[in-house]
Amino acid sequence: MHKSNNFNIVSSKINRIFANMELSKNKIKYFSSFAKKKTREEEQMFIVEGNKLVNELLQSDFQAESVVATREWIAENTPKCAVFEASSDDIAKISQLQHPQDVWALAHTKTQAFQSLPNGLTLALDGIQDPGNMGTIIRLADWFGVSQIICSNECVEIYNPKVVQATMGAIFRVNVHYVDLPAFLKKQQTEIFAADMFGENIYTAPLPQNAILVMGNEGNGISDAVSAIVNRTIHIPSFNTTGKTSESLNVAVATAILCSEFKRRML
Repeated sequence: MHKSNNFNIVSSKINRIFANMELSKNKIKYFSSFAKKKTREEEQMFIVEGNKLVNELLQSDFQAESVVATREWIAENTPKCAVFEASSDDIAKISQLQHPQDVWALAHTKTQAFQSLPNGLTLALDGIQDPGNMGTIIRLADWFGVSQIICSNECVEIYNPKVVQATMGAIFRVNVHYVDLPAFLKKQQTEIFAADMFGENIYTAPLPQNAILVMGNEGNGISDAVSAIVNRTIHIPSFNTTGKTSESLNVAVATAILCSEFKRRML
């Protein structure tokens, strides 16, 4: 107990010292550079913005490197990293948000070697390009208890600021792996499904307890290399009886519906 108290005292003192650090023009330039993928990859760090996401970061097993925040935010929080006190105007200079909030942070990326598929449903993404879709799918995986997402190397980077923002914190809980997707799928013993407009009706098709669900690119769908490996295709039927309906669903919306049906069958 004595050691714990000492640690808290020291940590508190460190944060008070860091809170007095100036957000210099050089620091603003450095922090702003993380909007670029090249900097994120070279430094192996990414941007986390806003009160909710930064709080999620600080409670996760990701390591925060630096926090830039208003005096009010600092007064109520004690992150164990470098803290820079800044005005709202200075935060706006490094922010990627249309409406910047009280806090901006840098966090270290995580690289986790893939070990094995968990029981239940695993998502595989084939060439997802839109950051909003990617972030939403990660958020959906978190909601439906899908612990792992396997991405093709052609997918958008998950540490893109727009992806991180769209996850609403789910990025800190869902494991995402980038792989040569066709080669990866060939090695799996689990049944592989793909979303396809000519596939079986998701509501009547038999679904196993363990499965890989592949979702394709927004414009081109599943690649030929992945299609050749898929065991079964499924689709979401339209209930519009007028004959005039959209050609397809947004990939994130389709992912939500398919995950919901797979999980419902597992109840």
